[in-house]
Amino acid sequence: MKKQEYAIVDIETTGGNASGSRITEIAIIIHNGTSIIDRWETLVNPEKEIPLAIFSLTGINNEMVRDAPIFDDIAEKVLEMLTGRIFVAHNVNFDYSFVRHQLEASGFKWTAPKLCTVRAARKIKSGLGSYSLGRLCYSLDIPLINQHRAGGDADATAILFSRLLEWDVEGEIEKMIKKTAQDQRLPPNLPPNDFEQLPEKAGVYYFYDQSRKVIYVGKAINLKKRVTSHFTGYNVTPQRQNFLRDIHGISFEVCATELMALLLECTEIKKLWPTYNRALKRFDPKYGLYEYEARSGYRYLAIGKLAKFQACIESFNSLYKGINVLRSLAEQFGIDNRFCNYGMEDHGEFIPKPDRTNLPEVEQHNQQVENAVDFLVKNRPSFAIIDKGRSAEERSCIWVENGHFYGMGYIASDVGFTDPSEIKDHVTPYKSNQYTVDLILAYAEKYPSKVRFKQNQKES
Repeated sequence: MKKQEYAIVDIETTGGNASGSRITEIAIIIHNGTSIIDRWETLVNPEKEIPLAIFSLTGINNEMVRDAPIFDDIAEKVLEMLTGRIFVAHNVNFDYSFVRHQLEASGFKWTAPKLCTVRAARKIKSGLGSYSLGRLCYSLDIPLINQHRAGGDADATAILFSRLLEWDVEGEIEKMIKKTAQDQRLPPNLPPNDFEQLPEKAGVYYFYDQSRKVIYVGKAINLKKRVTSHFTGYNVTPQRQNFLRDIHGISFEVCATELMALLLECTEIKKLWPTYNRALKRFDPKYGLYEYEARSGYRYLAIGKLAKFQACIESFNSLYKGINVLRSLAEQFGIDNRFCNYGMEDHGEFIPKPDRTNLPEVEQHNQQVENAVDFLVKNRPSFAIIDKGRSAEERSCIWVENGHFYGMGYIASDVGFTDPSEIKDHVTPYKSNQYTVDLILAYAEKYPSKVRFKQNQKES
């Protein structure tokens, strides 16, 4: 039976992501599990300028690669050395993504099982202060000559790999190189225990950077499955590669229902503003319903852009929704449409309608506007959504007060209520916004049997 062989790879590049950068140098060392049996390295003409910052790090400049082969010229050699072997590198996903991307650009489809020496070192030599190649070599007394060049880093990684094989009394490397090993898909700086503790339940998960700052918040029906999806697939965009490199930890909170997970995700994003949550603005209402009185004494209702710190009667995520509410109020309370503005000028000035003939009587009209506003405000509901809990011993509760998301929490199954105000003692308050309110109202409409203690302000 042929002995398993390993291709230990290191590359230098023009930048940090495979989709927009190119390889400038590559070194491949073949290891048979006992010793090195082959070695090859070359500079590569990236066919683009090498940034000054990269030259400062690697010492490779445009002149050095001018007469070097382009990747197309070495693609067959690279493929030959990698085929049938375990791809080994320090922070393996970086090197692997570049090599795979450039082989694909040269017309070769290639995949291989991977082994990350960062992850292997964390398992076999745990407790070290740092697992960067330079720090590891210093801690483990491994010679590192010509650092930040492909050949020098590959030589050091090969020595590290040999040492790890010797120290691996628990067979960790063999477990890691199995195709099904989850570890190989994890970001290099993520402790495996953080991933392993994730349950297959609904909830919210948090990704942390090196300083324990939250950089991403997400919700899931199945926490383990959703977090796994972040680490699978072949995506070489700089955003994803930077994202994965920045993940140093995970925590989570189990929620009884998907709705609770959605609400918690939204409020946490609004509170923490994580770097990698790109769609934050969707949680902010964009338009408001305003009331104002003109010099003539007539009161107007208007839909306009929501300015910071500007009070409004009601807020909306879209202009369309705001206009529909105003039209409905005007029709229901007989308000002359000339006193309803469905847009606002950029400078925030409400513009009265020009037609001043046959106007309604001021007091009567103003009473109609007052009735409409009063109806809108006093019809804001208060209610609870009682649903399943995280276990059979509890129920979940979401409380809405006067049309605003008040909070959510869990109640023991054997606790009964006669007064809805008692529910508030069992929930954690959260800051409300239009997005969370819309989520709750849509859920309440879809599942009316879960709505309890419903009342409006005018009934209170």
